[in-house]
Amino acid sequence: MLSQLYIENIAVIEKATIEFHKGLNILTGETGAGKSIIIDSMHGILGERTSKDMVRSGAESAFVSGLFTDLTEHALSKLRELGFEPEEDGSVFVQRTIQAEGKSTCRINGRPAAVSVLKELGKTLMNIHGQHESYHLLSPELHIHYIDESANLKELVSEYRTVYQELKRIQSEIGAQATDEAEKLRRIDLLTYQIEELEQANLRENEKEELMERKTTMMHAEKIASAIAAAKSSLDGDESVDGILSTLTAITASLQESEPYLPALNPIIEKLHEVSYSLEDISESLREQESQIEFDGAELLEIETRLDLLYRLSIKYGQTTEEMMSFLEQCKQELNQINHSEETLLQLNETYEILKEKAIGLAKVLSEKRKKAAEEFTQKVKYELQFLNMPGIEFQVEQERVPLNSNGCDKIQFLISVNPGEPAKPIAKIASGGELSRIMLAIQTVLSAHDDLDTMIFDEVDTGISGSAAQKVGLKLHEVSKHAQVICITHLAQIACLADYHLLIQKQVKENKTYTQVIPLDKEGQKQEIARMIGGEAITPLLLQNAQEMIDAAKDLK
Repeated sequence: MLSQLYIENIAVIEKATIEFHKGLNILTGETGAGKSIIIDSMHGILGERTSKDMVRSGAESAFVSGLFTDLTEHALSKLRELGFEPEEDGSVFVQRTIQAEGKSTCRINGRPAAVSVLKELGKTLMNIHGQHESYHLLSPELHIHYIDESANLKELVSEYRTVYQELKRIQSEIGAQATDEAEKLRRIDLLTYQIEELEQANLRENEKEELMERKTTMMHAEKIASAIAAAKSSLDGDESVDGILSTLTAITASLQESEPYLPALNPIIEKLHEVSYSLEDISESLREQESQIEFDGAELLEIETRLDLLYRLSIKYGQTTEEMMSFLEQCKQELNQINHSEETLLQLNETYEILKEKAIGLAKVLSEKRKKAAEEFTQKVKYELQFLNMPGIEFQVEQERVPLNSNGCDKIQFLISVNPGEPAKPIAKIASGGELSRIMLAIQTVLSAHDDLDTMIFDEVDTGISGSAAQKVGLKLHEVSKHAQVICITHLAQIACLADYHLLIQKQVKENKTYTQVIPLDKEGQKQEIARMIGGEAITPLLLQNAQEMIDAAKDLK
């Protein structure tokens, strides 16, 4: 549910923190006080289109945020599907900033989010029913969902969709296999050539690196040989000059002669022996390296030729040897599939027919259950419409057979006729203000026990009604609020007196600037506001008495 709405610098609202609760939340106030701004702010956190005109005059940007708690499983699932996680307490915090130049940015639990992502998530958080809008019930593609919900068909729909998705996958594979014969032959020729070229190359891992290292060594062979010769000469010496090893041997021998007279020389002598052994090893290693750096023009040519081949192959088949070998394996697999395509295609077609028969069977079962559910749903909605003093409204559920899709073989949409004798039309084409809102309320009353939305907003659902009809609308709103949080903006005292929580939207002018506040009302405040709604600004003791009587009567009706 929506626990908190924070608004900053949107139209006449400089700053406002609005706390909402479970049950029926009623917002009232004089015309022009700013009720529509609250609805616009809610649109903002639902990812709907915003305008720079929303930004308060003189401000650089506007900001709105919504804290949603006690999320439904559907909302949590959608949140994770979109790549976000709920907070530790299971809540989600949505923010929207609108710049004065028109740009807007969104965040979900502190992380940046695209407006489209926010809009997708918003569909699972709130549903706004206004005089000319309803995000859910005016979307024909969602009507089938409501019928399924009312009939508890979730498990059957899930079973069908599993089969249908596998059917579509097999269908895609069949399409990939069913290429024309000429294209198949062209593909076989290309794959055969690529396989032969790569196999003849006798590729091996890390070959290019090894060849480059060997080439570098050979190209600097003279410099390396000179350095090794100088090192060997220093270690071994020659006929005219003693090397380091000879000098070290002489030093060691001299110290050994003195050792009997100074035993402390023994560790030094041992270290000199170790150094001699190490230097002898180094000298031997230098001799081995010297034998391997001979320049061979023929070998260098072979290396360059091989590197050139690897380069040409890398352009076609992959930058590294590993990528080229992987490409070779893919070619072999594809060639094998083509060579056995007729057998594979036969198996796929058999599987497809089995799945198709199963999907059709499940779709027919779904269709029958939907037909029965639609009849019950229609009767319930008609009953609610009569209760709301709208007996002349004709409501129908149109069920049309269509080709198999993710929902089965049905297309379902709600039809209504607002005038007797007129044919029923899709509900999305009806835009008669208050009438539409009450129709939505009737439908939502039936759906409320099954709907997976936590919060429903009704914006001036009372337009064009009064008296007993208004009271009945209020009772229906309260009934819906038993299953979900309801937030309602109203001008009628008959509805306001049924509030579980009452909020007053009040406009003030200070220093030639307009400010709007949202004030939670206690029992006395609610009585004062209802008295104003009944009689206007001049609140008399009699109006207060009438207001209290309405509040007391509403308690008995709840």
